[in-house]
Amino acid sequence: MRWLLAFLLFSNISSFAQTRKFNFSQPKMGSPFNISVYAQDSAKIYQLTQQAFQIVDSLNLIYSDYLPNSELNLLSTKSGQNTFTKVSPALWDILQQSLKAAEKSNGAFDISIGRVVKLWRKTRKEKVLPEVSILNEAIKSVGYRTIILDEKCKGVKLTNANTLLDLGGIAKGYIAQVIVDFYRKNGFQKVLVDAGGDLAMHWEGTSGWKIGINVPDSEELLQKFLILQNQSVATSGDMYQYVALNGKYYSHIVNPKTGMGLTERKNVTVIATDGATADWLATACSVLSVKKALKLIKSMPNCEVLIAEIKDGKILQWQSKGFQKYFQNED
Repeated sequence: MRWLLAFLLFSNISSFAQTRKFNFSQPKMGSPFNISVYAQDSAKIYQLTQQAFQIVDSLNLIYSDYLPNSELNLLSTKSGQNTFTKVSPALWDILQQSLKAAEKSNGAFDISIGRVVKLWRKTRKEKVLPEVSILNEAIKSVGYRTIILDEKCKGVKLTNANTLLDLGGIAKGYIAQVIVDFYRKNGFQKVLVDAGGDLAMHWEGTSGWKIGINVPDSEELLQKFLILQNQSVATSGDMYQYVALNGKYYSHIVNPKTGMGLTERKNVTVIATDGATADWLATACSVLSVKKALKLIKSMPNCEVLIAEIKDGKILQWQSKGFQKYFQNED
């Protein structure tokens, strides 16, 4: 569950007084999928938005690890086979981005973590920690280097026989960006897409979209808000999705190297140039120590991070050097 990101319009609208904002929402991928777009022609925007939601559905049929016959799950059934499986352009692209993210984060983000994630989903449902032996067996299936891509045939080989892929840390941000780009290609230059808390947006002109960030462990917003134009923003944390067992909070975010749900009460907000990057960076920076997270962000062009952690009842905050420039005080 993403730490709440609230969005509001913040601009001088006199320059496009004949346009108005249209808001659309449908349940997609287990959470609300919201689209806000400025347009003049209501008939065109309704038709275009219907197409946009169809695109979301088509990508979910490819990326979902919940749907038994998704392309992702069918690929996982080929684990251990010594042949390459040709995949669709949409799956190929996100797998490429995912492996680059894994390399960049030194495995803090890893899409081969599916078996471990399923164990922790069961833990949150049944309120019982995974058995050590079962968890250790699942950890053996984790390792992004066992995912081999063949550029020539656009094929994928999973060399570990037990690999189960999970795109949960990148897919929503990726899809949000696809929809923003879809509207832009059709001539709409002021659009924001919220895919369950992963936000991608475009704003042509002055001012921009106003984004509010929750205070950790609270439904209140920070007194400062973000003004963004052509960025994406994602927040990852354990504000809602966690399980409390034996006096510890275990997050829904799992460390790929240990197989354990994170126990730090930490929220991470990342600003990036595209939705997929913001999404995976928020996950990776949650797994990494603060020092390593800041180092990772520094290596990523045009990316910034805000980290908030609750320790001994106090909220501690760190942020990258450029994050502050996006903040504006509440009037």
